[in-house]
Amino acid sequence: MAAGKHPGGGRPGQPAAKKSSAANGWVIALVTVVLVGGCIGIGVVNGDSGGTTVPAPAADERADTVPILAQAAASQGVCYGWRLESWYGSNPVSVGSNLGDGVPVVDDPACPRWVEVTADVRYTSESSESSDYATIDVTGSPDIDRADLYAVETGLARFGLVEDVFVDDPGWAVCRAAVALPLLLAETGVVAPAAAPTAQPGATAAPLPDAGSDFWRDRWGWLLATGGLLLVTALLFTVGFVQRGRQRAAAPAGRTPGKA
Repeated sequence: MAAGKHPGGGRPGQPAAKKSSAANGWVIALVTVVLVGGCIGIGVVNGDSGGTTVPAPAADERADTVPILAQAAASQGVCYGWRLESWYGSNPVSVGSNLGDGVPVVDDPACPRWVEVTADVRYTSESSESSDYATIDVTGSPDIDRADLYAVETGLARFGLVEDVFVDDPGWAVCRAAVALPLLLAETGVVAPAAAPTAQPGATAAPLPDAGSDFWRDRWGWLLATGGLLLVTALLFTVGFVQRGRQRAAAPAGRTPGKA
């Protein structure tokens, strides 16, 4: 064996350097995995936060609700409104009333008597252990008894307006609840039932023209065909009669036409 040579054929200390490089490589790979996993986790958490926004009623839902409440308010002398909130009023989503979309009834001089349904909807992120939920409350002006307002509030369940419905479709549910307020308040005896909508009288319709006889209307095709056949028959008979007269006039005297 030559002097200065390692038994394995390499220089002294070389195996230890290889082990150190391998260990450093494993450490770097482990740190990379941890960092990538942390970034993914943060992205998931931030993505969940975007699903907690409570949607407002659609424009057509609000536009359809306002005139219904206006008609009830004019008939019963009570203003009606809705309010959709998120996180206990810290984030108003939608308000409206018989006065218009975006116009609340509370503290409005035009509405000394008023009733309003408030729905507070809370959506939680997917990473949270808490469930989505909603609270529904019916409030009114001081002259309306709290017991009557509570009866209106509990009566919403008869229309299927329960917590799960407000969670699934809060915009539709709050507008539907506002429309139900006049009927439920009338059931408590606080106000008279709202007058039913009546159609405006239209112009007097002109009398229809005489329909004529059913005999001619139902059989005109058959009668037309029969008349045509009779006309053709008469025409053929006339032609035959004329030709027969001409043959008789052209025959010699004493001979009968058609005989030798």
